[in-house]
Amino acid sequence: MDELNTETKKAEPDPASKIIGLTGGIGSGKTTVAKFIENCGFPVYYSDERAKAIVNENDSLKQRIKALLGSDSYDERGLYNRKFVGEKVFNNDELLGQLNEIIHPAVREDFEQWVAQQTKYLIFKETALLFELKLHLQCYKSLLVTAEDNIRIKRVMDRDGKTYREVESVMNNQMSEKDKIKMADFVIYNNTNLEDLQEDTEKIIFEIE
Repeated sequence: MDELNTETKKAEPDPASKIIGLTGGIGSGKTTVAKFIENCGFPVYYSDERAKAIVNENDSLKQRIKALLGSDSYDERGLYNRKFVGEKVFNNDELLGQLNEIIHPAVREDFEQWVAQQTKYLIFKETALLFELKLHLQCYKSLLVTAEDNIRIKRVMDRDGKTYREVESVMNNQMSEKDKIKMADFVIYNNTNLEDLQEDTEKIIFEIE
């Protein structure tokens, strides 16, 4: 009888993966941390990269964006005109909000499909706007990557060839680091070198319960 019960008993389903929100401002090193996380064997969903792909893949999305911002939202090859769109919504919170209302639901659906395919007990959602869009409320825990302002500015200047003022302008349009730190469950301070950053990343991953 015991053998029969063992054979007929249904296997317990695996517990749902815990979603960890990963974020950081420009020049913080967020993407580098995401790569370290993947090296530790945990999957990362790159929201910002997927959004860039989705606006080119989804025909319905294309039409709605053109209706909102004009036909120049896409170039002659039919690709999303990031420069044009950026200029249209810069310093226009209402227009930016309308654009986000078009794009973010599509990214959310894409993310949910990705989550359904995962098996690890921890999975990470990388997004620049984790706190701004209150996406951290949908996550088990949040992880912020930050650094001193002057370090972040220099990194972006070296990486993108932008001027100090250009980087500073972008940073001024993002949520303050102080506010993000208050909201985050875990914080990585990326002020030194890659070795320290990797060590801090691995330490925090295995602190998450």
